[in-house]
Amino acid sequence: MSSPDDGPVLVVGLGNPGMRYVGNRHNVGFLVVDELAARMGGRFKSHKAGADVLEGRLEGVRVALAKPRSFMNLSGGPVVGTARFFKVPPERLVVVHDELDLPYGGVRLKLGGGENGHNGLRSITKSLGTRDYLRVRFGIGRPPGRMDPADFVLRDFSPTERKDLAFQVDHCADATEALVGKGLEAAQNLFHTR
Repeated sequence: MSSPDDGPVLVVGLGNPGMRYVGNRHNVGFLVVDELAARMGGRFKSHKAGADVLEGRLEGVRVALAKPRSFMNLSGGPVVGTARFFKVPPERLVVVHDELDLPYGGVRLKLGGGENGHNGLRSITKSLGTRDYLRVRFGIGRPPGRMDPADFVLRDFSPTERKDLAFQVDHCADATEALVGKGLEAAQNLFHTR
């Protein structure tokens, strides 16, 4: 993935727009791309494809960071529109999202696979017509007791989780940078040890 001749990499953080959702577990993808934007020293700008976009470089690779302005369940349209604009094929698309099946703060990188009930991923897969895009999965853990997962993901991180959330977001941003710069296998070797 790190060859500069292949064109840019599109890194999309998933979340819901608006102040009401800012601290939700479902919005951790936004937090990670915000951290990457800070590292690039830039600010997001509204793009006609329906996302806020920032262009720059990570690990020497041309990158477009994007945050869809649609709600999570409708992420596919803005993601595909942004990918088309930047001429990014699915294998150079990286989607950063919350993952119920990983413990809080766990990070896993993968290519393709199912959506595990994640409506943002489902929308992207449907719009792209393929599951073969890269995912950076940020663990948010399982809901307590019998809480509906749909309610859990729309709740803010707990006070205990918030204590080291910045560290966990930073770690996930590191993994995303490694994926962009070193490729999937090398990044997995670095970050799947936890």
